[in-house]
Amino acid sequence: MKIAVPKETLPGERRVALIPDSLTALGKSGHTVLVEAGAGVEAGFLDEQYVAKGGSIAADRADLFQADVILQVRGYGANLEAGRADLELMRPGQVVIAMMDPLSEPAAVKALAERKVQAFAMELMPRITRAQSMDVLSSMATVAGYKAVLVAATHSPRMFPMFMTAAGTVTPAHVLIIGAGVAGLQAISAARRLGAVVYAYDVRPAVKEQIESLGAKFVEMEIEAGKSEDKGGYAKAMGEEFYRKQRELMAKIVAESHVVITTAAIPGKKSPVLITKEMVAGMMPGSVIVDLAAERGGNCELTKMDETVVAHGVTILGPSNLAATIPFHASQMYAKNLVTFIKEITDKEGALAIDLENEVHAGTLLTRDGAVVHKTILELLGEAPPAEKKPKADEAADQSADEKKSEPDEK
Repeated sequence: MKIAVPKETLPGERRVALIPDSLTALGKSGHTVLVEAGAGVEAGFLDEQYVAKGGSIAADRADLFQADVILQVRGYGANLEAGRADLELMRPGQVVIAMMDPLSEPAAVKALAERKVQAFAMELMPRITRAQSMDVLSSMATVAGYKAVLVAATHSPRMFPMFMTAAGTVTPAHVLIIGAGVAGLQAISAARRLGAVVYAYDVRPAVKEQIESLGAKFVEMEIEAGKSEDKGGYAKAMGEEFYRKQRELMAKIVAESHVVITTAAIPGKKSPVLITKEMVAGMMPGSVIVDLAAERGGNCELTKMDETVVAHGVTILGPSNLAATIPFHASQMYAKNLVTFIKEITDKEGALAIDLENEVHAGTLLTRDGAVVHKTILELLGEAPPAEKKPKADEAADQSADEKKSEPDEK
């Protein structure tokens, strides 16, 4: 297949869908790759490097959309305004693979269906063992968790490690990580490497062992979490009463922390508020909060996306795209996810081979043959899955039967 990589158009997005080394693996499967001029520059990859690996460079963006497959970091839905121009360039039958934020923007999925493309959303990858190498959410969360600690350390007036010097002992910073998913675990690891005393909390008691294995202390709360994740392995929204009790129990440890990093995001839903403005007021002056759930409203009541807020002497940061601030390695990881996924949906000859009985294929495919086919997105749109729609002949028969029932009984 002919695969194309456009330059990302979302403001601040510095990642690229494929890196030069990716072209080697794709070439072995018989694919050719066309890259838009300058697509990888901000991530540290020059056009010449793509050419050296067998790729071609296109100066005209429209030429890219003649390809069989379009690979992007932020597809339409995750890049609504700037991505609308690309929507007009898409062709029927074309495969588009990207992060598309379909749970928040189901209408964008419908627009893709109208273009009759086969769109795959990488963030809907099932949380199963064999799909781990294609899990872009985990890859990007790894980058975000690491960078969140560096951002916190930069803004904190304290050093993280303990020092014993002739000028006295410098005590270590106390860091609290809320949420022990991929981002949270990576934040724990980075904060520990910097020498901080790290505490971590998660609604899932099962992650206690993982937290402690990284050298952090697990914060125990006497509160019934029930089932806190769905069958796909993603976090589930809890009831407001649960979050109220959680905030009450968390207030004390938040007040004792110099840095708090929150990571509690629910796919497609507003993030739960875990830190209230009253809790912020109770923190020590100079404390820092890095809210990784800012894009969904934030875990802190005072968070503003992509802004720095200072309240009661506490600095609150709400970055929405931390992975893009480390574009070299973020692109490397994302590209590996994409290359593995392409191998997953193609046969031995490199031809497209979508199998809806395959959990990975069905879990990520949004649109096909001019229709939205993903069950969850159809539910969000208030529509029935295609398989559940009756053929027109059956609908006519049902209508005829209804009409007969409504006729008066002449007997």
